[in-house]
Amino acid sequence: MESGMWNAALDRRAVMRGAALAGLAPALMPRLAHATTQPVLAGNLRAFAKRWVGPGKLPGMVMAMGVPGYETRYIENGSEGFVDPDKVTANSLFRIYSMTKPVTGMATMMLIDDGKLGLDQPLADILPEFAEMQVQVTPDGSLTDVRPARTPITIRHLLTHTSGLAYGIVQQGPIGRALRDKGLIPGKVTKLPIPNLGRGNHVQGLEAFADGMAAMPLIHEPGTRWSYSPGLDILGRVIEVVAGQGFDDFLRQRLFGPLGMDSTFFQVPADQAPRLTTNYGVLVGKLLPIDGPQNSIFLDPPPFLFGGSGLVSTPRDYDRFLRMIGNYGRFEGAQVMGELAVRVATSNLLPASVKTGQIMGMSLNAFGAGGRLGTGAEAGIFGWAGAAGTVGMVDMRSGLTSAIYVQFMPSNALEVLPEFQEALKADILALMERN
Repeated sequence: MESGMWNAALDRRAVMRGAALAGLAPALMPRLAHATTQPVLAGNLRAFAKRWVGPGKLPGMVMAMGVPGYETRYIENGSEGFVDPDKVTANSLFRIYSMTKPVTGMATMMLIDDGKLGLDQPLADILPEFAEMQVQVTPDGSLTDVRPARTPITIRHLLTHTSGLAYGIVQQGPIGRALRDKGLIPGKVTKLPIPNLGRGNHVQGLEAFADGMAAMPLIHEPGTRWSYSPGLDILGRVIEVVAGQGFDDFLRQRLFGPLGMDSTFFQVPADQAPRLTTNYGVLVGKLLPIDGPQNSIFLDPPPFLFGGSGLVSTPRDYDRFLRMIGNYGRFEGAQVMGELAVRVATSNLLPASVKTGQIMGMSLNAFGAGGRLGTGAEAGIFGWAGAAGTVGMVDMRSGLTSAIYVQFMPSNALEVLPEFQEALKADILALMERN
């Protein structure tokens, strides 16, 4: 599951750290760009990488920091796997899992900007099977104790996990079992027969997945509660229908091609397997390989295109995506997305009635198109994390991008991500205090 991000203590230094990530003054940008290559700024991050990479720890990691107008700087340490001697680099392939969600979210916003979708348009306008949804009286309870939904699912609900759709990787009880039995699991992890990681027999194709989900009861009334969901996977099917082309084709033509993201795949080509890192499962503090580069499940065609968890990418590719967002749709002189579309996508899209607070170990009070929004001292930060330990963020006030790439599951089994956040904030704070 995705780990909590950006939880700051309420003291002076924590507030300063939050401010460092939530709106750096333009005058600091040249200094920050220069400092990313210097020990002063990178000291905490480099020490963090040294602490976590090595025998009995992690085989390798990549961290990224990008400043508008300058080349992104990467800290690369270790190898692509414990038995893989290849050095891990910004061009290594990582399973980014739920960092796919902001990609699908931005693709959806492009169609809204094109006038082909509406943010508050009912899903049933595009997929009629969702016209008469039922809601469980008791979430995760009986599959037959249901009532008709009072509110239609909308595109906004799908973008913000407020649709009420049940998620096969989250739900327990009868509905969780039913989702797995019917193959309505939007994700894949390993070919090994590991309980809760082997995803069983998936339905084939996005249409079959969407039809299957339409036949399942909702766990909450749409628009009333944030509940992690396959909404972004359903949006993959919406994009197919509205755009009149394959979901993957749309992403290549409208996002990956214009951004030069030529190493981002739903299926890793066989000749690119040597660049694929090894994914590990954490068992009693030990890392055991669950998906390696030579026989990876990501070398096989996916049963359907997982818009919420299916992409493999590189730190360099994903940074290009984050940079485009941080520059309000522009990348290397071209307007890849409309500025207004990006502004709306990175604003709080949660319905006013949705209950927020502590969710999945993090404070969540605002959510955009497939990604969390920081609030308070961290206002302006947009991003999300992946199930195998990747995190990607962009500060919409300054355009600063930052990310970490490791591969282990579950991502909260080790204290890697909280320590990364602290090291990142500490390095930026050190620069601010010197200037």
